[in-house]
Amino acid sequence: MLLLDTASLYFRAYFGVPEIKAEDGTPVNAVRGLLEFISRLVNDYSPTDLVCCWDNDWRPQWRVDLIPSYKAHRVVEELETAPDVEEVPDPLQVQVPIIREVLAAAGIRVIGADGYEADDVIGTLATGAGMPVDVVTGDRDLFQLVDDAAGVRILYPTRGVGDPDLVDEKWVLAKYGITAAQYADFATMRGDTSDGLPGVKGVGEKTAAKLLEQYGDLDGIVAAVADPTTSLTKAQRQKFIDAVPYLAVAPKVVAVARGLDLDRSGTALPSAPADPDRLHELAATYNLSSPVARLEAALARV
Repeated sequence: MLLLDTASLYFRAYFGVPEIKAEDGTPVNAVRGLLEFISRLVNDYSPTDLVCCWDNDWRPQWRVDLIPSYKAHRVVEELETAPDVEEVPDPLQVQVPIIREVLAAAGIRVIGADGYEADDVIGTLATGAGMPVDVVTGDRDLFQLVDDAAGVRILYPTRGVGDPDLVDEKWVLAKYGITAAQYADFATMRGDTSDGLPGVKGVGEKTAAKLLEQYGDLDGIVAAVADPTTSLTKAQRQKFIDAVPYLAVAPKVVAVARGLDLDRSGTALPSAPADPDRLHELAATYNLSSPVARLEAALARV
């Protein structure tokens, strides 16, 4: 099964594919790029199932309630009665509805969950999938899902989707010096400015990895801070004492949800478009004939 972090991929396509427009002037480079990505992935990995996982809520309120700075720098407009509006370039924003239409016509399953991010959808679908799972994402937070025994790995694009890093437990250990199971605790301590997570001040990747090697997990580190007989330095103890309010809530924010109530039906990759007439109509309208033809060819090989 291929699980696509759809927004991660169409953002990558938007910034990586030269500007292309439909006859009416609508920009379509993100649409074209995403379709090319999907075709390439289907050809390269021959999945039986494929899901485009969707951000129904890119900044869930429950995460913001726990850490108000969560993704705050990406907010272009705060709304009282609806989810905050994410800062997205206008030429990309107009392409998102087209992407949804094209995926529907192609018969590719899109799954989102109200109040949750695509990461949480991915985490739920990858857990107990009953088959090997490759998650395609540029978001390293999802490294916490890597599980060799369950057959879950990450395809992490470094340039394009054609040559991603194949992230398994050995890769995580070599890159960070921790196990994949420790990654969420590692990320909590390190923090992430792109997500508005401050982390434990003064604790970087090397220190976080060393502490996890010594004490196993974040709970073990917190217990060691409270135990005067452990080998932690006075400065290290103080850093974690200062971070107590953050550490009380951050693990829940960082952890990917894995138990959402999702409809898992209809994830099988079709061998032909669900609505070929509509797909061809969209292709003609939005200058998508070439990528749509390549997608149809890829599906026919399934």
